[in-house]
Amino acid sequence: AWFIFEIFKTMFLLEPLFLFGVLKRLNTKREEIENVFKFVGHIDMLISIASLRNGLETFCLPIINDGDKIIAKDISHPLIFNCTTNSISISEKSILLTGSNMSGKTSFIRAIGLNVITGFTINTCFAKSMNFSLLKVFSAIRISDDLMNDKSYYFEEVLTIKEMLKESVNGNKNLFLLDEIFKGTNTVERISAGKSVLSALTKNNNKILVSTHDIELTDMLSDEYQLYHFSETVNDKNVGFDYKLKEGKSKNRNAIRILEINDYPKEVVKEAIEIAKELDKTYLAKNTSGNTV
Repeated sequence: AWFIFEIFKTMFLLEPLFLFGVLKRLNTKREEIENVFKFVGHIDMLISIASLRNGLETFCLPIINDGDKIIAKDISHPLIFNCTTNSISISEKSILLTGSNMSGKTSFIRAIGLNVITGFTINTCFAKSMNFSLLKVFSAIRISDDLMNDKSYYFEEVLTIKEMLKESVNGNKNLFLLDEIFKGTNTVERISAGKSVLSALTKNNNKILVSTHDIELTDMLSDEYQLYHFSETVNDKNVGFDYKLKEGKSKNRNAIRILEINDYPKEVVKEAIEIAKELDKTYLAKNTSGNTV
């Protein structure tokens, strides 16, 4: 019976005819099938967002305004366990952050950018309240060299920031995120180029969050940027951080102290301290005489 049935199917081409018939019917229902797939995908997305919100202690729906302000209350980074929250208001001036390594500068910049993006995409911000305008977000964080294309870290950073400069004059509202600008080059040129670029980016109602270890930039940009910093406490054995955002520029320097805590040779630490004191005297003398560093 099976053999006779197979011969019958082969002689009358039943399987191809059945297949083409199904394909023809599917083709007539193409739009309806696409709508079903879109509906299922949309529901799946909403369930994922609801599940995310349900697992959060604090979240909010963003308020999109027509102005130029970014106001965040108790904002946090969702990927940091027990993240310390901070609040900030960015209006006329952009933000220049100082502070030592591991104090929280980069994580805070990322938190602002991430919350703006999630606010636009899934209507969810990891904060008590979040208020911002329509913004295009650009980032110069964690840039790396490109060995395959013979491009160094500094060259990659130059190209990234060049793109930001182009976007800064296109008439859109932009949010630029930069971490330790031009750290791949020497001090004099880093400060000089950093000042000119950061001044150019602030034009046309752009908003910038930038971190730096160059205290000189805080003096040069104090009229264009609000100064904030993260600080730390250093004792005999370790360094502690509170990860709280504070107004003004950082006045603490602990890089050499951290070397000492981590048991660097005493002669290395001693020489570093002496050189730092000499450099401070030179810097103070130049500032007192009115010269530009």
